[in-house]
Amino acid sequence: MRKHTKHRIFDIIQIGQDSDLPSRAFDITVMVMILTNLFLAIADTFDSVAPYHDLLFAVELVTVVFFTVEYALRVWTAEYLYPESRGVAAVGRYVFSFAGIVDLLSFAPYYLPVFFPAGVVAFRMFRVFRILRLFRINAYYDALSVIGDVVKSKRDQLVSSIFIILVLMTASSLCMYSLEHEAQPEVFRNAFSGFWWAVSTLLTVGYGDIYPVTAAGRVFGILITFLGVGMVAIPTGILSAGFVEQYTRAKSAGAEECDLTFVRMKLEQGHPWSGRSIWELPLPPELTAALVRRGERVLPPRRELVLQTGDELVLAADRREQDGEIALRETTMNPGHPWIGQRVGELDLSRRTMVVLLRRGKGLFAPAEDTLLQENDTVLLYRAKRRSGEVWI
Repeated sequence: MRKHTKHRIFDIIQIGQDSDLPSRAFDITVMVMILTNLFLAIADTFDSVAPYHDLLFAVELVTVVFFTVEYALRVWTAEYLYPESRGVAAVGRYVFSFAGIVDLLSFAPYYLPVFFPAGVVAFRMFRVFRILRLFRINAYYDALSVIGDVVKSKRDQLVSSIFIILVLMTASSLCMYSLEHEAQPEVFRNAFSGFWWAVSTLLTVGYGDIYPVTAAGRVFGILITFLGVGMVAIPTGILSAGFVEQYTRAKSAGAEECDLTFVRMKLEQGHPWSGRSIWELPLPPELTAALVRRGERVLPPRRELVLQTGDELVLAADRREQDGEIALRETTMNPGHPWIGQRVGELDLSRRTMVVLLRRGKGLFAPAEDTLLQENDTVLLYRAKRRSGEVWI
């Protein structure tokens, strides 16, 4: 009974679905508490709210107590969040995770002056960390997670554009230092002074505290200003294209009905996918999680959903695409099959072919590289886009 209650509390404090009213109510309460706490932090900076100090203090105390209880519950149920770890190990993974640190910083500075009265002023400065709690709101809305998805999908292009900007800033600072140092030795004292000018110019801020006075310096400054507009437009264009692609993909996902093939798999004890979120699963791009069945509940496969031991995961693939874009094939290890006794990573497969699932008895799981194939095993093979003349190996 106690274990069932503990698991139910875990379901409630996690991000819930619309059908689970207690969990949705908890999610809404968390968001209200976060926004209220942030409002109090801003209101505390105004002298006009001094007459209401006691009221604001009481409301803040309620939010802090709520965050404290929530943190304690998350520590208590950490074993369900990380089912592959047990006891202290699961608690440690949560406490030192980004979410755990944000949760702790949202209320811990409130209690520090109680134990260390001499540092009350310094500890009040630490309470600004509670603004980090706003990051938790991102988890409750799929629309907000689009920003993270776009940045992640375009990270290579963004890093390249930032590298180009840094190279241009360095070159501009050295050139401007060479052109202006003799005319303004007290302003362009070294290359770093030129770098400050390059940053404010290329990023179109233009503070005006450092500027060229020589004819050559001004001509060069004009060129850098024009380049700055283009440099800022590069990451902006990359992000804009990423948003368009993301929303186009989301809109077209349900634009037409598809004839799908479904594969069900049960996550038994020790399954390597237990404890992983949906977006961490090593699935080929043409395979997708359709739904997760947890006991009698059916959960939508949101990217942040963490799989647990005992879950039944349903994978889907477009059957029409299997004729050209994607090929899925089952192979059974009948007696005498040459793959019997070999490890999955040692199979003689083409570069575009991989083993994605393995059925052994009544179990279905994702094999590791060192999984040893046995007689009567059935493997599900995936092959990437076919080219003309390709055949199965």
